[in-house]
Amino acid sequence: MASTYLLYVTVFGALVIAYLWLRDARIFYRTGLPGYRKAAYMGVLYTALGLLGIYFAYAQAEFLGLGIILLALYIQGRVKREKVFGKNTPTVDRLLGTANAQQKNK
Repeated sequence: MASTYLLYVTVFGALVIAYLWLRDARIFYRTGLPGYRKAAYMGVLYTALGLLGIYFAYAQAEFLGLGIILLALYIQGRVKREKVFGKNTPTVDRLLGTANAQQKNK
């Protein structure tokens, strides 16, 4: 079992990856935008990659696990998304993924 601080950094990174995935899923649910749909679907794979990074860090390969986490964060940020936040949107709304819901056609 790894007992260095890098294990904790790796776990925190994996939690960030899962948080960003759930944030993208919330924005897609509220807006229905295709860029956030793809980001939400791909977030499942990135979260699994993050869990793989935790596994390697726990198995005493901390640098490999941390590298996998950083790779997942980098790839997750490369997905193209539409602009849903304006310049005057508060930071808390951006952090929580609060976006205006689109009107559904009946």
